Amino acid sequence: MTRAVSLRLMIDPLRNRRIASAAVAFLSILMVSLPARTWTSADGSKTFEGKLQAYDAVSGKVSVVLPNGKSITFQKDLLSEDDISFLGSSSSLPGEVEELPEIWPDPDGEEADMSRPVQVYILLGQSNMLGFGKPDVLQKIAPEKYPYLVDDAGAWTIRKDVRNVRVMCSGNSPAKDYTNDWMTIQGNIGPEIGIGHALGHVTDAPVMILKSCIGNRSLGWDLLPPGTEPWEHGGKMQPGYRGTPDDPGGDTGGDMSKGWYAGCQYDGDIAAAKKVLENLDKYYPGAKEYEVAGFFWWQGDKDMRNAAHYESYEKNLVQLIKSLRKDFDAPRARFVSASLGQTKEGSGSGDGVILNAMKAVSKSDDPELEGQVGFVYSNPLSKGGGSSGHYGGNPETYMNVGEAMGKVMVDLFNQAP
Repeated sequence: MTRAVSLRLMIDPLRNRRIASAAVAFLSILMVSLPARTWTSADGSKTFEGKLQAYDAVSGKVSVVLPNGKSITFQKDLLSEDDISFLGSSSSLPGEVEELPEIWPDPDGEEADMSRPVQVYILLGQSNMLGFGKPDVLQKIAPEKYPYLVDDAGAWTIRKDVRNVRVMCSGNSPAKDYTNDWMTIQGNIGPEIGIGHALGHVTDAPVMILKSCIGNRSLGWDLLPPGTEPWEHGGKMQPGYRGTPDDPGGDTGGDMSKGWYAGCQYDGDIAAAKKVLENLDKYYPGAKEYEVAGFFWWQGDKDMRNAAHYESYEKNLVQLIKSLRKDFDAPRARFVSASLGQTKEGSGSGDGVILNAMKAVSKSDDPELEGQVGFVYSNPLSKGGGSSGHYGGNPETYMNVGEAMGKVMVDLFNQAP
């Protein structure tokens, strides 16, 4: 059920052995699925134990691994209504892995299984997510630190199973396409490279990394999500969604002719991402169906400078997750956030408050969020500088954070839904 993992031969024999060992581990990990459950037949007369291995929402095919290790495949209409409901909540699972291998294998050059829906991951935030990692620096360090990015000749590898799409707009004005290609290095990088390779490794389904963001935007104002009511801070009312400083409780209806409003960038970023999905074949050739499987969020630089925004960050982040799921009809899509690279745990400043808010949401016992939200502490992964200076353009920071975010997303999918 897995694609063959192609690993190029390297001159260093020790590295050959390490990569070969990783390949074996990778193939064995792919056979591990979700925790077992009891399945019931449509008429309720029979039950059996097994782990969900794969579910194709388009064809209705279900694959389950039995306790003896054997896999069976059947149509979902043979199952009870409760089981079918479970499959509906699990249809966005990207693969059957518990963890990624220590050394990530090279892309195998194979296309994805196009009979399955495209698994879409939407990347949001501000300049952290936008990315300023320098490709010339990355090319010098990639053979040692990220060998899956380069081939024997030193050229960038290409994933033919992951599309890399980036769109950008200012406010809710029309968006512009910046990237629409297979996953490879093209210009400055952000965390999408590590994220895309992580998710491409763990599933046979097609994957789309869809980035829709612009720099210098705050969650407490520009990206304020729908459903956020006005709130008071320091004796002053803060605008709710589509409100303005002069009319915090008003609703501009998304009309920018009245000026910038709370949530203006949220409206634009979401509309831009939806337009991509409405024209799916343009951005993933041959694709007919998609599922929004998850969201990635790396943001906070602007909020940390405004007490009204950073003190409300946790509340706004919860509302953001719920709004995104509603807007993309993805009620169980996973969500991963990352702290600002310069922020250390224990910081009492605005950036520290934001870090604590992200951690708190990832540990929420809210039934809608529990076990479905992850967090990456970026400071140990950052190679210097800060979010305001785009980490000096150091690509290691963007690669390290992207890999970590991808790993956390994979871990979330391996928790029981």
